[in-house]
Amino acid sequence: MTIKENDFRKIDLNLLIAFAVLFREQSVSLAADKLHLGQPAVSGSLARLREMFDDPLFIRSGHRMQPTARATELHTELMPLLEQLQSALFQQAEFNPVSAKVTVTIGMTDWVEMWLMPRLVPALREAAPGVHLNVVASDPFTDAQRLEGGDLDMAISVANLSARWMEREILTQMEFATLWHPLQLSLAGPLTAETWTEQEHIATSSHIDTLLAKQGQKREVCYTTPHFAALPGLLMQMPALATVPQGLSESWQQTWGLKSSPVPLPVAPLEVALLWHQRHNSDAALMWVRGFIKRLVG
Repeated sequence: MTIKENDFRKIDLNLLIAFAVLFREQSVSLAADKLHLGQPAVSGSLARLREMFDDPLFIRSGHRMQPTARATELHTELMPLLEQLQSALFQQAEFNPVSAKVTVTIGMTDWVEMWLMPRLVPALREAAPGVHLNVVASDPFTDAQRLEGGDLDMAISVANLSARWMEREILTQMEFATLWHPLQLSLAGPLTAETWTEQEHIATSSHIDTLLAKQGQKREVCYTTPHFAALPGLLMQMPALATVPQGLSESWQQTWGLKSSPVPLPVAPLEVALLWHQRHNSDAALMWVRGFIKRLVG
């Protein structure tokens, strides 16, 4: 049904509320008390109601105002609508993780997925079996655009983005770790700065090289890949180091038999943050997932 705007020009929601209270109390004075208004104001509302509906609506009978047939008909039709309107306007939507069925699209890089998802997915399936995570590949350079456009509900990113509409919550500060395979390099950790710089490196970005350049230092990069997932296999076959976020180090040591050392240079940690658009602050499902991730990481 299409709403006809002109039909509502004379409608005042306050009049409908006054009508509902008058119907219940059947007294102008009692209705005025319930509405916290003076009797003249309620009498004025009743006059406007009578004009609007072209019906006396309430007829005085002794100490009571008896509703007319039209008033009874209106009350029957209007009360469910007013109750529904009250619920829509003033009752916050509740989220029940046990019974909810919802899909949340989260953007992240491959290393964030490798670090976080093995812990998050099992925990989420136990707490909220109907909440499905749709993880899509993203990068810090496009996160803001995709969040604003609605392609992503949230993003887990190292980007320090700022926009008036963006919400950003830091999940963790993550140091870097340097990895190698002991069959390819006979090194004892922790590595010294001299040992670290004289070895060949597999790089996933120029982030560390930029930091080193600011300090007047450099490393020898023999291979560059955008995929963190490729690193363990490469380290199995190459006498080289790979520097990765600390969150990957422990599981890769166990799975691939790699050795680890702190980075022996002053490399700033990564700030891993959860990003979302302010328009989602009232989305009960997304805010629950946000809190769940925060608690898990924290």
